[in-house]
Amino acid sequence: MSWGFLRDLLTGVNKYSTGIGRIWVAVVFIFRLLVYIAVAENIWKHELDEFECNVKQPGCENVCFDHFFPVSHIRLWALQLIMVSTPSLLVVFHVAYRENREKHHNQKLYKSLGQIDGGLLCTYLISLVLKAGFEIVFLFLFYKLYNGFKVPRLVKCDIRPCPNTVDCYISKPTEKMIFIYFLVATSGLCIVLNLSELSYLIFKYSIKCYLKNYVKKHQ
Repeated sequence: MSWGFLRDLLTGVNKYSTGIGRIWVAVVFIFRLLVYIAVAENIWKHELDEFECNVKQPGCENVCFDHFFPVSHIRLWALQLIMVSTPSLLVVFHVAYRENREKHHNQKLYKSLGQIDGGLLCTYLISLVLKAGFEIVFLFLFYKLYNGFKVPRLVKCDIRPCPNTVDCYISKPTEKMIFIYFLVATSGLCIVLNLSELSYLIFKYSIKCYLKNYVKKHQ
């Protein structure tokens, strides 16, 4: 898969983001997307081939691997990256809507097409809630599917067609665990950034509304 579309999307959204939002884009692009492409894909590239059990019963290794890794880490991360970046499309579409509206009326309707106010503010807040929500859901999925964020060196499997309880060994468990912790930490950082930006925009808008009402009242 080419990640060019995702990179272009993040770059485009960067124009309409706040300072915190730009930090989020940098974290996703540098510490998640690039790390995923450059390192993580290679570490999990041959995970099934390198999963070994101490029995040669046909089908045993495949069944045990499917039991302990129901969804590949690497595919779940890819889906997570796509899902947490998709809400940013809402902002891009809203700005495009503003552009088309100005063209249709053939006049200037907004001070700045990308200024976060009015309807665009609501769209931006919804996108932040969705991004934080997707991050939390995927962290929960990781935790439930793999019984935590640790990668064991040895797993015991007694699922048919295995003749008895067999020992299965996971390749490069320490290396995989380090990158799992790193990606979980960056995901947690993204949640903090999303919630911080959400709080900042709500606080900023509340102060703006309060000052506006205060001026009207005294006039």
